[in-house]
Amino acid sequence: MGESALDVLWLYGAPGVGKTTVAWELFLQMARDEIATGYVDIDQLGMCYGPPTPGNWAPEPHDDPGRHRLKARTLNAVVANFQDAGARCVIVPGVTDAVRGVETDLLPRARLTTCRLRAEPAELRRRLAARGQTGDFTAEVAYSDALDQTFATDPYVDTTELAVAEVVDQIRARTGWPRLATPVERPSVADFTPGEILWLCGPPAVGKSTVGWQVYQQLRQTGVNAAYVDLAQIGFRRPETAGNHRLKAANLAAVWRGFRAGGAQCLVAVGPLERPEQVTPYVEMLPAATITLCQLGASRQTLADRIVRRGNGVTSTVGLAGDELIGQPPERLREIADQATRTMNALDGLGNVRVETDDRPADEIAVEVIQGWSPLSDNHYLT
Repeated sequence: MGESALDVLWLYGAPGVGKTTVAWELFLQMARDEIATGYVDIDQLGMCYGPPTPGNWAPEPHDDPGRHRLKARTLNAVVANFQDAGARCVIVPGVTDAVRGVETDLLPRARLTTCRLRAEPAELRRRLAARGQTGDFTAEVAYSDALDQTFATDPYVDTTELAVAEVVDQIRARTGWPRLATPVERPSVADFTPGEILWLCGPPAVGKSTVGWQVYQQLRQTGVNAAYVDLAQIGFRRPETAGNHRLKAANLAAVWRGFRAGGAQCLVAVGPLERPEQVTPYVEMLPAATITLCQLGASRQTLADRIVRRGNGVTSTVGLAGDELIGQPPERLREIADQATRTMNALDGLGNVRVETDDRPADEIAVEVIQGWSPLSDNHYLT
């Protein structure tokens, strides 16, 4: 690790311990303190699964179970991009290998601090059930127990009876994080990894994540080795700079490079655009890739209805950070709906494919998106 490494806090633990919620609260605290901070969900750096096999929905490479090494290598490149964008530290929530933990040798650009979050088994089961998940959660509790045993001497916080803010306070007290790096800003360097990228774009609540996930799953079911990424989840930075599109583009290039090396044939990306010119950074950062834009559309009333549902917490993006619609008052949600309509009008005519989403199930919309994506309609991958 060199002197130029960036401070990175990795919050790890079993599903349900509060990693994402706590990490996001810490991220917001850093923003309020006017400290340039990045945030990336480690799971987004590993959504690169081959086609499912009988009894195995997500087959893993034999030499990288859990894709932990892929995630770490990609995180190293992403951390460098955050630093180049002027961030002084980065927060990372996500799981780790229950035996090896975080392999720090794969993260030379990070001055790494780790903190384990845990919860008592009964509370863990209660939280997972509250998410709508089913089962007895034996695997999740076993994973939590394994972390408790393997990393018993590492800093940890038990979240069982603590409020989110209290967990954040204990993390900072027990780790001393952050030790802030000197801010720097450097121009991003283009990546020449070739390949096919489908980008589903559009205003808030138009269905990007829901439809994009369906596209990804349907591609895998047809035998395509596809990958998936949510651009927002790899490009949070506060304060924002013009929507962070330059940073997101650099991180998209890093993610695609890792996925491509892991055997991915194509990438499904989802993320918002507000103006046509915001596509430029992505084209510049990925000059050897073919980026197909698919604009999702909906009527003003449909957008308004979906935005209200999101604002009331009825959302398909449970577990993802940064949904700023949740908890907004009705008048603010109406303003967002009006802006979403203006955004959709501003993007009219942009891209290669446009698909309407009103009153249609996500799986049906995904079929139309795939049929309109020329590499697939030309049997580029499916022969």
